Amino acid sequence: MDHMELARALRANEETHYNCCQSVLVTFAKEMGLTQEQAYALGSFFNAGMRHGSACGVLSGTLMVLGMTGCDEQQAAALLKQFRTCHCSTSCADLLKAARERGEERKPHCDALVYEMVEALDAILAQKQ
Repeated sequence: MDHMELARALRANEETHYNCCQSVLVTFAKEMGLTQEQAYALGSFFNAGMRHGSACGVLSGTLMVLGMTGCDEQQAAALLKQFRTCHCSTSCADLLKAARERGEERKPHCDALVYEMVEALDAILAQKQ
């Protein structure tokens, strides 16, 4: 199963809730040297913008993966800039507000952000190899 297939399976799982951060971390657990259970635990409290509408959990998880896989500050800054350019914010509350204003439901909106960052991480990590 590739990263995107795993991320889609996690987001579709109705038995276990994987928040946005956990969805990214569990997807790349092996690359970080973690078990899926450890990655799940690590991302437990990064949902809903660190539980108060702050930094998007997808971005929090993505930055953790970059750090754990030896990526540098420049790669992280470029990814953040790209995200901010595409979405006008890195704040969970702002991203959800904008989605609501466009008539998007929360889960499909968050799923799309998870898949976007999984693709970005795949590209970054492929360049490292």
